Amino acid sequence: MNISERNNEYKLLIEAELYNAIASCEAPDPLMSAMKYSISAGGKRLRPCLALGVCDMLGGEREMALALGCGIEMIHTYSLIHDDLPCMDDDDMRRGRPSNHKVFGEGQAVLAGDGLLTFAFELMLKKGLEFNSLAYFKAVHEIAKRAGVSGMVAGQSRDLEAENGSLVDENELRYIHVHKTADMLAAAVLAGAYSADADEASINALEKYSEKMGLLFQITDDILDYEGDQALVGKTLGKDEENSKLTYITLYGIEKARQIAAQTAEDAERIVLDAFGTSAEYLIKTVQEMVSRKY
Repeated sequence: MNISERNNEYKLLIEAELYNAIASCEAPDPLMSAMKYSISAGGKRLRPCLALGVCDMLGGEREMALALGCGIEMIHTYSLIHDDLPCMDDDDMRRGRPSNHKVFGEGQAVLAGDGLLTFAFELMLKKGLEFNSLAYFKAVHEIAKRAGVSGMVAGQSRDLEAENGSLVDENELRYIHVHKTADMLAAAVLAGAYSADADEASINALEKYSEKMGLLFQITDDILDYEGDQALVGKTLGKDEENSKLTYITLYGIEKARQIAAQTAEDAERIVLDAFGTSAEYLIKTVQEMVSRKY
């Protein structure tokens, strides 16, 4: 089974679980409609796929990884809804269709994001009571930490600061990318590892891998914003330049950014190959696809 077939298998499991979970929540309309609108907008489902992929690699409990992955996808979706708001990136398009606030209004979009964030933890904790596993609750703690004020939210905050041009060095750029993007990818990878009750050496290797992969994802995102096909990417391009954002393109230029992406991918591959050998094929292929992604 190649990586595309494997991801399709994972996506079927993930989307069935996601849609069933959202349908079971007690949100009133139009809040329910706004939540469903964004959670069903498609996308790669990269984060829950990674949770399942790592779990399978380590021989863990798929049901645990699936519950954690769905929670992470809800958190990721909330972050996209809020990121598109006029007070943030002010983007009218997401995944090829109007952003949530363009359809439901800013107030309902804020609440849809809030709803997905809180329901993610309601779902994960409810499942955790069924599993009664300390490793599972360690994963939920990891997700909360990496989604919160020292993780993704911190990265988003610093990213807003960088729009005024006051943050212009490599350390600031790395901070933004590690927290804004890499932290939630790391949460997914580590959730898969905790589902398999992984040992400390495996956790450490996967944490290093996911940081490299997260940086790679953001570098390629910067490149796509500069030269991608808007029809494929599914959102408004050129926003980074318009908002004077600090990116790998503004700091290094397009060619140097490509070189950094290639080196980062090589580093990520080496980490998991050294730690897990050929059993890490899924993680290696994921990185290779990320380097050349078009959306």
